[in-house]
Amino acid sequence: MTRPPKARVRHSFGRAAASYDEAAIVQRRICDRLATMLAVTGGRILDVGCGTGYALDLLRTRCPSAGLVALDISAAMLARVTGPCARVAGDAEHLPFADATFDRYWSSLTLQWCDLGRALAEARRVLMPGGSLNIATLGPATFHEVRHAFAGVDGHRHTLAFHGTGEIMQMATVARLVAVDVQTSRETAHYADFRSLMRAVKAIGANQVGAGRRPGLMGRAALARAEAAIEELREPAGLPLTYDVITLSAHR
Repeated sequence: MTRPPKARVRHSFGRAAASYDEAAIVQRRICDRLATMLAVTGGRILDVGCGTGYALDLLRTRCPSAGLVALDISAAMLARVTGPCARVAGDAEHLPFADATFDRYWSSLTLQWCDLGRALAEARRVLMPGGSLNIATLGPATFHEVRHAFAGVDGHRHTLAFHGTGEIMQMATVARLVAVDVQTSRETAHYADFRSLMRAVKAIGANQVGAGRRPGLMGRAALARAEAAIEELREPAGLPLTYDVITLSAHR
């Protein structure tokens, strides 16, 4: 499964850093739910893909004696992180840490941008024996409304491809993680119109889709067809945008 080049992902999230906090309403809800799975612990915790640092406050509250390390691929995101923690620019697939460094690995809505098998292997490598892992990522139904909108317009890719629960379980096993638990849930945001929905996707930096993306701008007629298609899905609250959430808990 291909992923966008890291340089594009870094650039996209760097551009979105200023707008991210205002736009990331669903991301916050998902992060809050992941935090309820977190047992109180000390030691060192690594937040992979920390973004602007929202999860760090949750981690400080639930684990007040822990030492926190915030890692993100985007320096612009890291620049917005506040509070006591170490800040490290880095890639989840090539963590810049020694083996067995952390007691807990935490990541909320980051690893869908990565080679997940490689990222899980790196997570195990930097965890101490017995250390734990808590991840939220996205599954195949994510943004299915966007795919519906463009299905009759062109043959290009308009969303990432996402792993299902079975694939994630298998990759966790290959990475030699144990006590693996995978759960699924759905979150839905609603928007007044198609343009607002697509602006929201861009505002959180989720507009990089990798190989198969449309190479240029879309014309008015094509956009009108996409808008008409997504209007078929309208709900009383507005146009829906689904997040198919998969959480993974495991130990080294």
